[in-house]
Amino acid sequence: MIVLGIDGMDPQLLKQFIAEGRMPNCKRLIERGSFHELATSNPPQSPVAWSNFISGTNSGGHGIFDFISRDPETMKLFHSTTKLVSGGEPIKVGKYVIPTGAGHIENLRHGPTFWDELERAGVDCTILRIPANFPPTGEEATSLSGMGTPDIQGGYGIFTWFTDDIKARSRDVSGGRIERMPFKNHIADCRLYGPPNEFLAGSPRAELHFKVYRDPERDAAKIVIGDQAIVLQQGEWSDWVVVRFTLLPYAAEVSGICRLYLKSVHRPFGLYVSPVNIDPADPSVPISTPPDYSKRLVKELGYFYTQGMIEDTHALSQGILDNNEYREQAMFVHEERMRFFEHELARFTGGFLFFYFSSLDLSSHMFWRTMDPLHPLYSEELAKTQGDFLAELYGKVDRAIGLALDRFDKNSWVMVMSDHGFTSFRRQFNLNSWLLDQGYLRTKGQAKRDGSTLFEGVDWERTLAYGVGLNGLYLNIKGREAYGKVNPGNEANNLANELATRLEQVKDPDNDEAVILKVHRSREIYQGPYADTGPDLIIGYNRYYRASWDTILGGFPREHVLDNTDNWSGDHCIDPSFVPGVLLSNRPLQGMYPRLEDLAPTILAGFDIKAPEGMTGKSLY
Repeated sequence: MIVLGIDGMDPQLLKQFIAEGRMPNCKRLIERGSFHELATSNPPQSPVAWSNFISGTNSGGHGIFDFISRDPETMKLFHSTTKLVSGGEPIKVGKYVIPTGAGHIENLRHGPTFWDELERAGVDCTILRIPANFPPTGEEATSLSGMGTPDIQGGYGIFTWFTDDIKARSRDVSGGRIERMPFKNHIADCRLYGPPNEFLAGSPRAELHFKVYRDPERDAAKIVIGDQAIVLQQGEWSDWVVVRFTLLPYAAEVSGICRLYLKSVHRPFGLYVSPVNIDPADPSVPISTPPDYSKRLVKELGYFYTQGMIEDTHALSQGILDNNEYREQAMFVHEERMRFFEHELARFTGGFLFFYFSSLDLSSHMFWRTMDPLHPLYSEELAKTQGDFLAELYGKVDRAIGLALDRFDKNSWVMVMSDHGFTSFRRQFNLNSWLLDQGYLRTKGQAKRDGSTLFEGVDWERTLAYGVGLNGLYLNIKGREAYGKVNPGNEANNLANELATRLEQVKDPDNDEAVILKVHRSREIYQGPYADTGPDLIIGYNRYYRASWDTILGGFPREHVLDNTDNWSGDHCIDPSFVPGVLLSNRPLQGMYPRLEDLAPTILAGFDIKAPEGMTGKSLY
């Protein structure tokens, strides 16, 4: 059996492109078997959806509710899928901090996985880049981690932009870092940030210094990093460059890889450095099982992206890469994926293979504005020059599906699925601003109304409710939150009902449309041992609306509803009824309304294996 996970493949676009003749292999697959819209998770966020697929259950069974979670004891936010577990109390020696035990990264997704069940039954499994699987779990499967795998700084991807533009200043921006580096005699000293240095007090980011030599007459530059000299012409990308950050002299260093793009040489100089990826030939944290699998892939195929979210959407949103440059980088990603896919297909002789493609998801986020005339960033010129990109990507994914169909005979099972669909993201809602202005959330003194403030100044002892992440709304419950105010039981239930009713009545002042379709009560949609650990309410936004960028991380901008003017113009973190995924199979499947959590028991049924009790989904086979 082979399952292709196509993140973000939308059923309506799929039907359109099949009708236009762009996706003959999908048409061939449907004619052989079946096509269904696939009910996504609630909320329809990638780490939640893929955890549903992996574990055969919903968030109550696996414990992942959003990209972002919170510690109720400290009210600090963290990535929901992983946490760093320290290795014991360190010893201070001068300026250095020496750990006394080895720390490790813990995967916070709970519950069963379908590949563990397959392996127990003697079925060989290869699981490549499935999201929500970092560090990779399972002892027997061959696997490479996907979405959730950080860059070397520990984030979703931090690019660096080096420039001598006099208008620029060195600073952190969303998803990146601007470094102003003046030239002297056409030579500039630069620094690239690496991982937090846990060997130094305060864990400052490690630094790597390198030099740039600008040709005074030609549009070219030489970048010298360690013993490597990379010469680039203007508009040229480098191959992978290995960079090493020293943490403890002569004792500890971390290796990473990055790509360089020389955007401009003169007036001003501009050098883009991709997020520094974990080096698959020398990984500082586990990214594969067995541990040497990533090293073998480097020997067989060369260096590759290990970062979970690969296409650099931040660089496009920040104006560092333009539309064409982003497309070029996105195509690097897809071509790399195809090279790996063909490699795995060639050596796959039996058992189970899962392979993941990210291109449709992240590029749909960035290029939906080319297709929606009512989006604030749409223009006829944009549609003319960039409106073909998503159709092109769908066609390239169709080619991968064709390779799978041609590789296997009628006795093999080929399945194509996506975790969710897509729609336009035109308007954004500041949930925490609404809670603040309606008196449900209180601050100490005047609230800071600009940017993502991480709940700065919140008076938790007077706060009734707060929003975290893209869809979550928590009540400030006594005995659960450190400074809880709301009594559990009837008081909490009455507050939840009041908030749900009032939020569903919120209207967009520009068009009188409902901002929120439905507020879902967690106790009604989740079952399992972790059902009580997530948000109390899930905000199901109306079509074209989503949580604002600032409210996700505890900010309180002044406006409640405003235009989305970010290039991130398509989305799916809304009510799940609007964004189902797709399910294609060369074998007929039963059930009119299949769900993501039904796929794990279906895969097991294909090998005559009974689903474990933790899987609440139902087999479609």
